Amino acid sequence: MTLRYCKKCILPNSRPNLIIDREGNCNCSFSDFSSKIDWEERERQFKKIVEGVKRMKGSYDCLIPVSGGKDSTWQVVKSLEVGLRPLCVTWRTPARNHLGQENLNNLISLGVDHIDISVNPKVEKLFTLRAFEKYGSPVIPMHMAIHAIPMNIALEKKIPMILWGENSATEYGGGEDFKGIEITHAWLEKYGVTFGTTAEDWVDKNLSIEDLTIYAWPSEDKLKKSSVRAFFLGEFYKWDPHKTSSVAKEHGFKGADKALVGQYNFADVDDAFLMAIHHWMKWYKFGITRSWDNLSLDIRAGVLTRAQALQTIGDIGDETPHEAIEAFCQYVEISKKRFFEIAEGFRNINVWTKKNGIWVIEDFIFPDTDWSIYAY
Repeated sequence: MTLRYCKKCILPNSRPNLIIDREGNCNCSFSDFSSKIDWEERERQFKKIVEGVKRMKGSYDCLIPVSGGKDSTWQVVKSLEVGLRPLCVTWRTPARNHLGQENLNNLISLGVDHIDISVNPKVEKLFTLRAFEKYGSPVIPMHMAIHAIPMNIALEKKIPMILWGENSATEYGGGEDFKGIEITHAWLEKYGVTFGTTAEDWVDKNLSIEDLTIYAWPSEDKLKKSSVRAFFLGEFYKWDPHKTSSVAKEHGFKGADKALVGQYNFADVDDAFLMAIHHWMKWYKFGITRSWDNLSLDIRAGVLTRAQALQTIGDIGDETPHEAIEAFCQYVEISKKRFFEIAEGFRNINVWTKKNGIWVIEDFIFPDTDWSIYAY
């Protein structure tokens, strides 16, 4: 693969679902498409849906999956503004930190009922390690749980609407068939960060289907027969991470003193190590880090220029999250040597080439990179 980098942002064509056209522009530049949307009409559409939901007079109007982060705080704020009565549900990360708990407590204090769900720690630890070993992603269990748990609770309690945040197929590049206001089984399989797997696919001699029940999505047929519909709130209100962060902070959300991963000190603040490992594996797989994603979003939002983003990446250098790697290894009970052996197995040889015993990216955007600093 010959790496090509978008002329508008800094992302390469190695990133999944990203295509660079003949002019050198990538399909993730949502800002161009967003400007053509009548957002006032979208908001009216949402309020019409809200009116219909409220007429049902159920125990709750909607269910909101929340972590306590900026986005879920924004989702709760927007739902309360339009008079919805939400039930908030959280999959409790095994890596929840103090700031994450503080922000979750703040979200609840805005005036919502809340359920905090912990998965069997023995099952979760084993599943997390297996996911990392098989796909180089420790967050497959997380993404299965954060989708399955809300859907199953909404069905059980007959809550007609689930409110998610942004549609990643719309915001970060994806097929036209997946850019819409509702979440579907097909969307979950492609964009749910489960590598197309379901709970049943992880059954083996150590994990039974009973162990994995909490990760199982309800069948599509069951969902169709119910009144439950799952919407992306970001399809009704223009999605902007800086704006959601600002609104969340106005309602008590606190960012970290410094970014825990990438460039945003207001993102991924509730998790001590899982998300850092998840994002770090992009370096092996695609030749980018979380910072590249963050900075590209800022370019498209007009927050900074491409030149400034490149300067930032150049100044950062090595972003290996050593503390998070140490914590992750302790959690899944493997050595750091084993961690890097597993990570190395996912190095994309279409991106990386070995020269003089050191892995390099030949078409890297910084041709004079000292690759020795990335040798582990």
